[in-house]
Amino acid sequence: MTQKNFTVVIAGAGGIGRAVGLLLAEYADFGVTLFIGDRDLKIATEAADWINKGNTKGIKAEAFHFVADYENTGGNVFNGADIILDCLPGSQAPRLGLIAKNYGLHYVNLTEYVNETNQLIEMAQDADTGFVLQTGLAPGFINILANSLYKEFVKNYGNQQVEYVGMKVGALTENAEAPHFYGFTWSPIGVATEYLKDAYVINEFKKTTVPSLSDLQTIIINGTTYEEDFTSGGAADLPDAFSGIAKKLDYKTLRYPGHYGWVKSVLKEVPQGENQVDFLEKKMLSCIPATEKDVVIIYSVIKGFDDSGYLRSVEKAFKIGPTVVGNVTLRAIQSTTAAPMAECARMLLLGNKKGVILQSQMDTEVFLNGPFIQSVYYSKGGIKKKETEAVAV
Repeated sequence: MTQKNFTVVIAGAGGIGRAVGLLLAEYADFGVTLFIGDRDLKIATEAADWINKGNTKGIKAEAFHFVADYENTGGNVFNGADIILDCLPGSQAPRLGLIAKNYGLHYVNLTEYVNETNQLIEMAQDADTGFVLQTGLAPGFINILANSLYKEFVKNYGNQQVEYVGMKVGALTENAEAPHFYGFTWSPIGVATEYLKDAYVINEFKKTTVPSLSDLQTIIINGTTYEEDFTSGGAADLPDAFSGIAKKLDYKTLRYPGHYGWVKSVLKEVPQGENQVDFLEKKMLSCIPATEKDVVIIYSVIKGFDDSGYLRSVEKAFKIGPTVVGNVTLRAIQSTTAAPMAECARMLLLGNKKGVILQSQMDTEVFLNGPFIQSVYYSKGGIKKKETEAVAV
């Protein structure tokens, strides 16, 4: 049987954009033609070259210059494409979504930005192609994992109402020093934003909002102690999907003990009238280092009573380090963010979905057993594998 071939356009040639391109080149069970674009053509060209050298299947990505109004020029790569993978900042999501709708393409993005996500939901309701939103690590993988565990709980214990749906993720360094106990493994502005915008949760079976960093707790995962607190964006649409089903639901970000106390002390220094996000970002950048060696901690749990009245739980934890893909080693945050995006792209390209598909609506079994998720999250438990020559940037 002839293998299907799809043209994939990746918008954004940073670490995640090139990682998702490499994963598609290396693990796709269909033919793929890749284009990767950026507003800086040099960066796009470097990314394409990196993908070409990094994959072992001979896939050749091509760079394009994604400047303002590019989509309205003749001969652009959207003509004849099948899907857009949006790896640009969240503020650009409505633009990319509109391009996808106008050109009749599937669309997948990563952003945790709530307002932009709501714009896309409204825009794509009547689309003839599929729009899967918030498909990274958190939001993204963690929400689908939680939904899968909920289905397992119902199957095992028969009760559809549960006491707690917990989703917890930390993108961390292996080592961390005082006073901040942290190192940057991804966007500083993204970290600052999630610390300060309100978070959606469920309390007493009803969706509500709570201030981020307003419920500091301690948790032990695989024998290691972390602290956890509310942050924005990571719950995706699960607060809507589980209203009336879960007594309590939340998404919390994991950090090493001491980090959140330091963040709160910094926020007390914000001058009157100063933008808190900008202030926190600048303060963190002045004293917190970025690192290439990272680890991602993931934990989800469903708690509830069985038919006999016993409190039960179903849980799953991952610790994922740098992951070998083809000829290179991806940082943990790259592989764990890019793999869910690639998996969602596969589901759209090989399926027949139309309109908006949110995290709670994903087929959990197909998603978790797909080639991209299996290669990153389940191969040897996701624990760091052998080193290779190059490290992704």
